[in-house]
Amino acid sequence: MRIALVSWEYPPVVVGGLGAHVDGLSRAFARAGHDVVVLTRAHPYAPGDEEVEGVRVLRAHTDLPWVAPDDPVAAVASGNHALVKAAGRLGSWVPDVVHAHDWLGAWAGDTLRGLWDVPLVATVHATEMGRHQGRLFTAVSQTINAVEWWLTYQAQRVICCSRYMVEEVLATFQLPADKVDMVPNGVEVQRWRPAAPPGPSDHPTIVSWGRLEYEKGFQTLLGAVARLRPEFPELRAVVVGRGSYADELRGQSRELGVDDVVRFAGFVPDDELVAMLAAAACAVIPSLYEPFGIVALEAMAAGAPLVAAAAGGLREVLEGTGAGLLYPPGDVADLADAVRTMLLDDGLRTISRRIGHDLVATRYSWDAVAARTIDTYAAARGAALG
Repeated sequence: MRIALVSWEYPPVVVGGLGAHVDGLSRAFARAGHDVVVLTRAHPYAPGDEEVEGVRVLRAHTDLPWVAPDDPVAAVASGNHALVKAAGRLGSWVPDVVHAHDWLGAWAGDTLRGLWDVPLVATVHATEMGRHQGRLFTAVSQTINAVEWWLTYQAQRVICCSRYMVEEVLATFQLPADKVDMVPNGVEVQRWRPAAPPGPSDHPTIVSWGRLEYEKGFQTLLGAVARLRPEFPELRAVVVGRGSYADELRGQSRELGVDDVVRFAGFVPDDELVAMLAAAACAVIPSLYEPFGIVALEAMAAGAPLVAAAAGGLREVLEGTGAGLLYPPGDVADLADAVRTMLLDDGLRTISRRIGHDLVATRYSWDAVAARTIDTYAAARGAALG
């Protein structure tokens, strides 16, 4: 099958889980013998047209200086024209399906659907309503919500990464239930395997990572570290990532008196993050809102004992598996209790590592995810023909 993927993120442009998703999915398609093109944003250190493990990647310069920097919707909408223009480099190549990822690729996805006269599939990785706990306070959020609805309306099929997200999308956009498929995220297991066994550590360390935004819940982790510190004076925590909530978190760290034991590491290359996770006493995913939680798969693949908020897709991944401990999202005391349990129980950490390894290898490989996505493409083509 010929497949065109439209994504605002693709390595080395990676902000959240979307870029990792499209990267893993596209390479799995290529391994399965499909003809795959990714249309994405340019990066100063990446070619405008290259092949990555059988995937053709076309990168477009989407930055337009005349668009107001405080209007992200206008900037993204205008940038989508550049993605469509990049598709002109394909000449006579026409896909069997266009797959747009999130509202960030909505306009390009719909335009290419019309130009090529092929079905459109949309993956909703998260919703603006969900990111803001069901409230849309600003005109920007209201507009993004409207674009998300329009994208799901224009698409022949919609993909969500968890049952939680399926229910959210159905309720938010009032779609017919038979239009939405649940296909989980995946992980490139070998990429997240540590190159060497971790060495001994002087301090038990908690590792947490992701976009530093309010909904990711890192403030809950800081509160838990403050509670645990008297009992575990050698405890350390590392928070990896960047985002608009970073300064707020650093301020909270100072107010709680844990700024000397919590390190904000900023961006860390994957190989360094893998080493951190492999050596961690436990990994913590404190999200308040999490459509799926690809970070949970990364932690398990890297061999980190896992503590996670029972938020959205995280609960679906972990509940009943024994691969990690869950706690109520936003509950500082319960998070501290879960981390304490993990730190004090060597056997529990061993079990968490073993089950996590087996879980990602059998259920969440990108090859398995790609096969299920191809089924959705076939359904979309059937709907278009019908």
